[in-house]
Amino acid sequence: MPYPNLTSLLATELTRDDTPDTIQLIEDLRVVRRRGYLTKREFLTICRWKSPRSIRHCMKNSPARIRRQSVIALASRSEQVRFEALTALAGVGAPTASAILTLTDPRRYGVMDIRVWQLLLEFGSVRTKPGGAGFTFGDWHLYLVTLRGHAKQLGATVRAVEYSLFLYHQREQEGVLYKRRG
Repeated sequence: MPYPNLTSLLATELTRDDTPDTIQLIEDLRVVRRRGYLTKREFLTICRWKSPRSIRHCMKNSPARIRRQSVIALASRSEQVRFEALTALAGVGAPTASAILTLTDPRRYGVMDIRVWQLLLEFGSVRTKPGGAGFTFGDWHLYLVTLRGHAKQLGATVRAVEYSLFLYHQREQEGVLYKRRG
């Protein structure tokens, strides 16, 4: 590993850029926080962006259910309430819930992604779920607090920290992304 810790990795690898599609999506979703809820179209757009494979499950949610759960998530000050409201939707686990929060508030949130999780695992910031699946609120919250700490230190958004780690892992990865450990 060419970096002794996450701080030195991010000091060198931090990017404040994002893909044009993601920048446009964040811009298009700016209205969501002001309005206080997601429409079904917005919800499905986010689900497709994060995990196209789960879209058939996400489509099972009615517009009323999406609105109700997103109102709870966006109005709450509790991270646990936000997480539980969003993961109560069909097809939404921690990664998609984090994508919803990130795309509507990239300053405070980053997407939960196996690539970033694996880097946090390598550097000892997290110690569980080496397979990168079955994330709980506790896992997501630790992930979020870790990213927020680095974002504050760097004067960057949480999304910038998360995306920088994602890009670094993507560039440096060798072998299988989803590895099973005992």
